[in-house]
Amino acid sequence: MELDPFILSRIQFALTIMFHYIFPPLTIGLSVFMVVVEFLWLKTGDPVYESMARFWTKIFAVNFAMGVATGIVMEFEFGTNWARYSKFVGDVFGSALAAEGIFAFFLESGFLSVLVFGWGKVSRKLHFFATTMVCLGSIFSSIWITIANSWQQTPAGYRLVQTASGLMRAEIVDFWAMVFNPSTVPRLLHTWLGAFVLGAFFVLSISAFYLLKNRHLDFARRSFVCALIYATLASGAAGATGHLQACEVAEQQPAKLAAMEAHFNTGSGGTELYLFGIPDVKEKTVRFGVSIPYLLSLLVYFNPEKPVPGLDKFPVQDHPPIEIPFFCFHTMVMLGCSFIALSGLGLFYLWKKTIFTTRWLLWIFVFGPIPALMANELGWVTAETGRQPWVVYGLLRTIDGYSNTVPAEHILASIIMFACIYALLFWVWVYVLHTKIMHGPDGPVPQTAEQSSDAGAVLDVASRLVDPSGGSLTLAKIPFALPRDPTTFLGQGLSGPQASTSDSKPAVDPAVKELDQDQEPGGSS
Repeated sequence: MELDPFILSRIQFALTIMFHYIFPPLTIGLSVFMVVVEFLWLKTGDPVYESMARFWTKIFAVNFAMGVATGIVMEFEFGTNWARYSKFVGDVFGSALAAEGIFAFFLESGFLSVLVFGWGKVSRKLHFFATTMVCLGSIFSSIWITIANSWQQTPAGYRLVQTASGLMRAEIVDFWAMVFNPSTVPRLLHTWLGAFVLGAFFVLSISAFYLLKNRHLDFARRSFVCALIYATLASGAAGATGHLQACEVAEQQPAKLAAMEAHFNTGSGGTELYLFGIPDVKEKTVRFGVSIPYLLSLLVYFNPEKPVPGLDKFPVQDHPPIEIPFFCFHTMVMLGCSFIALSGLGLFYLWKKTIFTTRWLLWIFVFGPIPALMANELGWVTAETGRQPWVVYGLLRTIDGYSNTVPAEHILASIIMFACIYALLFWVWVYVLHTKIMHGPDGPVPQTAEQSSDAGAVLDVASRLVDPSGGSLTLAKIPFALPRDPTTFLGQGLSGPQASTSDSKPAVDPAVKELDQDQEPGGSS
C-alpha cells in the first residue's frame, strides 16, 4: 500500500494539536478559579481559602508545564510539513504569534515563579497580583491563537501579493481588521467559556471525590460550591455564545453549516434541525434521523419559513466532509446541554442542602471532566474539518498548503515517535496529578514577615536571621529550611575553626527560635 504524505501530514498535525489541547483550556479554566479563590482569601483571611488557593495552584502548575511542552512541536510542523501554507500566511500569523509571545508568554513566565514558589515569601496582595497576571497571560495567549485561527476561517484586512518565485502570499493591510475578523469575537468567547466549563468540572470532580471518601471536608465543600456556581454560569453562557458562533458560520461559511447539519438539499420552506441520525452521503439523506421542523431556520434567521442553504448550493469540489462535522457538532451540543442540566441539578440539591450526601450525583461529578474535555476537542474538530477543503477559507486549499518534499515514510515514523512520547507524557501527567490529589491540600503556612511592601518584608526577614555573632546568613534557618549545621549540608564536615568540636549546644537567636516555632511541618511545596 502506497503511503499518502498529504494524509499523513494531516494525521500528524491532528495528533499533536489534539493532545496539546488537553491542557490550555484546563489551564485557563483553573487560572480563573484560582483568582476567585485567592481573592476570597485576601478579603476574608479564611485559612480554608488559602488551602484551596495553594492546592489548585499545584494542579495548575502541572497542567501549565504540560501545555508548554506539547505546544512547541506544532511550530516546527508548520515549517516542515506545511511550508507552503507557512509562506502564504507568514506575514499574517507572524504578527499574531509575536503578540502572543510579548503579551502572553512574558506575562506568564514573569509571574509564574511568584505564583508557585511565593507562598509565605511575599505578601498576600503581591501573590494575588501574580495569580491575576498569570491568569491574564493564559487568556492573552488564547486571544492571539484564536485570532490567527479565526483569520483562517474568515480572512480580512489582507491583500494577496505574488512573490518572486510566482507563489501568492497574504499581507496585512489593516491590522485591526485582521484582529477583529468576522469570526474572532464569537469564536473567542465560546473558546473561553469552553475552557471555563472544563476548569469548573475539573474542580468539581476532585472535590466530589474527597466528599465521597470523607477527606478534607471543609476544603472539598468550599471548592465544590464555588466550582458549581462557576460551572452553572459558564455552561449557560457557553450555550449562548455557541448560538452566536453558529449564526456567524451560517453567514460566513454556509457550506460548513450545511455539513454540520447534514443539510443536503435546500428546499423551499423552513429547514428542520436534526437532533441525531446517521448521514448517508451517497443517498443525500439522514438515516434514523429525529428532527424538529423549522427549528434550524428559526435559530439562524429568526424566521421559521426562510430556507437555510444546503450543500446543493455549492460546487461539489468545495463540499466539506459530512460525517465528521455532523457527529462532532451534535455530540458537542448534547454534551453542552448535559452540562447545563447537571450544574442546574447540582444547584437544586445545594438549595435543598443535600448535595453533599447525594452520592449518586457526586459520582457523576467525579467523571465530569471527561465529557467536558471531549466537548472542547469536538468543537475544534468541527471547526477545522468543516472548513475543508480550505486551509485558509476561500484562498488556499489544504492540498496546496502541505510540503510535498517530505517523504511519507519520514512522516509515518514521526507519527509513531510522537504517539510513544505523548503516551509517556500522558502517563506522567496522570501519575503526578494522582499523586497530588491523593496527598490532598496542605494546611496554611504562616508568612515569615507581613510588611506594607514586599521589599520591606524581605529585608525584615534577612535582618532577623543574621547571626548576632557575625556569622554567615547562609547558615541561618531561612523559610525553606536549609540545614542549620553546615556539616550536615556538606556531608563530609568542615575543617578549621568553623567546624564544631564540642557537644555544647550553640546559642539560638530569639528571632530564629520564633521562626522555628512558626514553621509548619512539611512547609510549602
